[in-house]
Amino acid sequence: MNEEDANPIQGEETITYDQKGEPMRPRSPVFEENYQYYLRRIQEADLKNIAGKLGAWVEKDELIIPFFQNLYRISGRGVTGARGERPEYFISVVLFKYVLLCPENEPHAGEWRSFRDFRDAAPLITYFSANVKTALERHFSGRLKQLESACKTIGGHRPGIELRYDLAMEFDALPKIPILLLFNDREDEFPAQCQVLFAQQTENHLDMECTAGLGHMLADLLIRSDKQLRN
Repeated sequence: MNEEDANPIQGEETITYDQKGEPMRPRSPVFEENYQYYLRRIQEADLKNIAGKLGAWVEKDELIIPFFQNLYRISGRGVTGARGERPEYFISVVLFKYVLLCPENEPHAGEWRSFRDFRDAAPLITYFSANVKTALERHFSGRLKQLESACKTIGGHRPGIELRYDLAMEFDALPKIPILLLFNDREDEFPAQCQVLFAQQTENHLDMECTAGLGHMLADLLIRSDKQLRN
């Protein structure tokens, strides 16, 4: 992919969430301009070739990608969810970039990495810590069983390696982009501690804003799931 595919038009607004953790709906024309920009790039892309590289699939002229257990269709007409609706702006942007940044060659899987260890992550470390790590620690402190139940509800599964944590769960955010949640519950004077790790190849598929957003989305899904399980 060329540089134009990877970078939106000048003035793209940062993806933000409201106080309830909901992705904010577009309030500026720049969101629609960006959406149309990515749409033009998608119209120029070879979706069948990209599907094979990403582990996704194509039906007619639509690329189908699972995203946190939900299927989305991407084509030159836009992004749609299971009911044909246009998803939140953040979801659309992540899917657009995931397709357009598809590497020509399969990157080495590498090791699990914390968000702060990625190149270009520095401006978003505070955001990630507050909205992912700290949010999960506060909500699930002393509630390890509830965290495990929430993880399983949104598709979490045990990783294929032994890890010395009270709870370790892996999630398939996107094909080739797993996320690993590690959690030690509070004990005596020690507070709960949470880590959210990404596979090293994530930086070959997404920029850091989208990567941080994936972490936030995971935390939001877990907290919502827990609230629904309690009702």
